[in-house]
Order: sequence, then C-alpha cells, then structure tokens
Amino acid sequence: MIVARVPALIVTPDAQHGVTQYSSVVASAVERLTGASLRLSSSALLGASVPARSHLHFTDRLWGTSPEDAADRIEAIAARSSITVTFHDVPQASDGSVNFARRSDCYRRVLAASHGVVFNSVHEVDVLRDFTDPTGRAHVIPLPIDTEVPPAERPESDGNVAVLGFYYPGKGHLEVLRAVARIADTTELRPGLTFLGRPSAGHERDLEQLAGLAHDLGVTLDVTGYLEDAELTSRARRASVGVAAHQHFSASGSINSWIAAGRRPLVVDGRYVREIAERRPGTVSVVDGTRDLAAGIADALRNPGSTWLHDDAVIGPNVSDVASAYLAWWDAVEW
Repeated sequence: MIVARVPALIVTPDAQHGVTQYSSVVASAVERLTGASLRLSSSALLGASVPARSHLHFTDRLWGTSPEDAADRIEAIAARSSITVTFHDVPQASDGSVNFARRSDCYRRVLAASHGVVFNSVHEVDVLRDFTDPTGRAHVIPLPIDTEVPPAERPESDGNVAVLGFYYPGKGHLEVLRAVARIADTTELRPGLTFLGRPSAGHERDLEQLAGLAHDLGVTLDVTGYLEDAELTSRARRASVGVAAHQHFSASGSINSWIAAGRRPLVVDGRYVREIAERRPGTVSVVDGTRDLAAGIADALRNPGSTWLHDDAVIGPNVSDVASAYLAWWDAVEW
C-alpha cells in the first residue's frame, strides 16, 4: 500500500452522531495499519490549504441545514479536493414525497462530485439504484463488529424489552411499544420497555408523544438518553430482549451494537435483514413482520437463551478487516 494514495480521512464535529463515530473508528483503524496520521476535521476543508484527496462519510443532515445546502457544501469541497464518499442513510420512499425528492437530488449531486463511493450493504446499493440513480457507481464494505469477546457471565436481566439507537419515527420504537402492550394484554408476561439512546435532532417532541402513548397503554418506559459505549454495552447486556424493528433499513449500526454486546436481537424481516442473516449466520432472530413482533418477543422472554449469541455465530468482519478493505479500494480508485 502506497500511503500517498490514501486520502485524508475527514471526521465531522458532532461527536454523538453515529456517522461521526463510525468515521472516527474507521480512521483510527486505517491509521493503525498505515502508521500515518490521516484524520482531519471537516473544518480543515474550508481553510486556505486543503488535502489533495479526502474521504468523507456523508448523510445530508450532518453536512448541511438542508439537502440542498449539504450538496452545495460537498460540491464546493470537491472543487478543491478530490473526494471519495461513504454514503449513509440513503434516500428512501419513507422520507416522504417532498423530502425524498430533495434528498435524492442531493445524493445524486454528491455521487457525481465524487471519484468513488462506498456503501455499507448491498441493500443500500439496491436502494440507491431503485430510488436515486440506477447507474450509480458503488462499492460495498460492510459495517464492522468489534470482535472483543464479551464476558462469559450473563448479568441478571432487567426485565425489559429494549430498542437501541437514536429515536426517530420509523425506527420501530412505536411498533415495539405496541407489541409490549399487546403482550401484557394477552399473556402472563409484564415486560417494561427501554429506549437505549436519545432522540435524533428535531424529534424530541415525537419522543415525548410516544412516551405519552406508553403511559396510556400502561407500559413502563425508560428512555436513557445518550450513553457512552461502555454503559451502552452494559445496558444492552442487561436487557431481557433486544429488538430492531426498523421499517426502512439502510445499514444498521444498532443491530451491530447488539451483536457486539453478545446479544442476538429480534429483527423484522426485510432485504437488509436477510443480507445480515446470510453474512453473519446465528447473529439475529428474524420475525416475518411487525404483526408477528409480539409473539416473537414473548417467545424470547420465555426462552432467554435465544437472545444471546452462541459459539457458532459468525460476527466478522472486524474493524481491521474493514480498514484493509478501504485501503485496497482507495488503491484502485481512479483519482
């Protein structure tokens, strides 16, 4: 690997944002492999001197006040520094008709400005080609899972069903809430509900309304707010059942967080979930749809062993594998 061909690795300033955290993790792993200092703050791209090559992790909400503003900013950067991009949160019909059109145009513009793009799943490539650009250039490098083995001892369960990650409508929190309420109405089980995380910016009021609905349904709800990694892992290990009931997956860091904590989350079937189940056998338990969620959660509550990874689970690639994949890809990019 010729380090001179490796771009500057741009990290955005919002330290609590999942994309910022991921870009920092990948940058650190690439630096370990190359022995070079490669990370730069996104603010460095606005100065008088910019790197010849840069790699960005992009979601429009992280780079601008609107999809148009984000695309303008990336195009301005690309005019000064040759860029490659990892796309996150690709536009889907669930964005709503107006915002979907704006975000699709944004991602088309960023794609056109780049020398190459990476996606974290085959599913995201398919989404791009379904909804944004049928000819879109794409290379897939999956999200890594930290292979550090969790403690063998399983902590005492907290009695709650848990959803992990930022709250926003469509992430599955509502469906899990209704499933937990149905379990209490139709079985002898009385689980509580935990949201491990905080609302995404702009969705604070949505979460307040959902908490009100939980009260009306008689479900005890604990919203933890933002958790540092060690506490997030600890709480994930204490949950009785972990659930990922996203309605519109792209690539899911929250599923990976469950797996990294040694848990086997309950997930709702879909194209991305099938990709995960094939890539990482034994790491997720799949239910057919949200209508089957209550029965799946109830079964998991009665069979707690099913919520933990077994020795035969396949959890790679790890972050070093992902860093190596990026290095090989950058070496092949036509800068």
